Amino acid sequence: MQTMFSPEQLKDPAIKRSNQILRNCVHCGFCTATCPTYQVLGDELDSPRGRIYLIKDMLENERVPDEKTVKHIDRCLSCLACMSTCPSGVHYMHLVDHARDYIEQNYKRPFMDRALRWVLARILPYPMRFRVALLGAKIGRPFARLMPDARLRAMLEMAPKVIPPVSRNDDPQTFASKVPRKKRVALMTGCAQKALNTDINDATIRLLTRLGCDVVVAKGAGCCGALTHHMGKTDESHAAAAGNIKAWTAEMDRGGLDAIVINTSGCGTTVKDYGHMFRNDPMAEDAARVAAIAKDVSELLMDLDLGEPEVEDLTIAYHAACSLQHGQQIKTYPKDLLKKAGFTVVEPRDPHLCCGSAGTYNLMQPEISQQLRDRKVRTLEAKNPDIIAAGNIGCMMQIGSASDVPIVHTVELLDWATGGPRPPALDQKGVAKSQVPILR
Repeated sequence: MQTMFSPEQLKDPAIKRSNQILRNCVHCGFCTATCPTYQVLGDELDSPRGRIYLIKDMLENERVPDEKTVKHIDRCLSCLACMSTCPSGVHYMHLVDHARDYIEQNYKRPFMDRALRWVLARILPYPMRFRVALLGAKIGRPFARLMPDARLRAMLEMAPKVIPPVSRNDDPQTFASKVPRKKRVALMTGCAQKALNTDINDATIRLLTRLGCDVVVAKGAGCCGALTHHMGKTDESHAAAAGNIKAWTAEMDRGGLDAIVINTSGCGTTVKDYGHMFRNDPMAEDAARVAAIAKDVSELLMDLDLGEPEVEDLTIAYHAACSLQHGQQIKTYPKDLLKKAGFTVVEPRDPHLCCGSAGTYNLMQPEISQQLRDRKVRTLEAKNPDIIAAGNIGCMMQIGSASDVPIVHTVELLDWATGGPRPPALDQKGVAKSQVPILR
């Protein structure tokens, strides 16, 4: 794609990077075949190719964003399926992140839009605030249909029926390996996950210590910054990321770390991009150090020995989170691990398509999100699974809101198969208790 940025514009590192990305695009349109919003809406401007044209025009002409451009950029899930499909290596993630930052700085949104985004940015990344908000939403949920704004209804309806108690395992501390130590790792405990589902971190700690890891929950680590980053709130997202970088580099310098383990794939995609996010910052070197050892939990588990567990014949429908299969290009590890643990693993039709969760997308674009959710649930349930497994809390909440099949994190199943407790979600939705792991 030809670009016409001036030499003065190209002095801006963000413009320089976007120019590189734009010039890689050859207009081939392969991305439209795998873009969920294009599949649902059928509008070229709701495809990556269409959005690239809008972003190019906006940045090149230093134009104040208009309502049309903002609408189509906001409709992007950032699922990154286009990056898996693109034959030219267009790094759409960095381009759309720049566009969102530009829009945030130069476009005045309607009052309700501004208010909702402000609330989300100040609640979701903070577990205790989020817990309080969930309690309020739980009380208001019966009245959701009375809300005049679909986004407010979505916020009330997202509240789980049961809000788990705080897990003290998420407090800063070190969990010693149960066997001779093989690795020392830091676990990113996250933000929203600590309020929505404490079983995931608990299972991760049990599993990793059982397999030979010292697990460190670093003091000062918290939200990865993804939620605000994808809203274009760069200062807030970078402040959250900087806290993590300081916390983890302190552990790296103190006792050494073999990996920073992340069990929420949306967070993992962001942490692995810290090197880019901080490339022009005094923290650039430390950010690159952190990004270099960040691993999804499935990546780490591939380096460890699960042993040879045996389980009753349970069929697991594996949902591939977009942030894992497209953002991190991890496509087979979770399935390989589940198969090694003895489960029968099946995949739905069109596994590359998003479930519609996408961070805050299901709250800010509920109509599109629900269409994607319903399609994903239909394809998963068509496999008649006993359990659905996923590697991202957002996907789990999204799919679980529309399916009666129990959905659990991959690490919960692996923990169970190697001697840990039965995942609580299975009892809530009635998987037969006779189907338990048998260890050799």
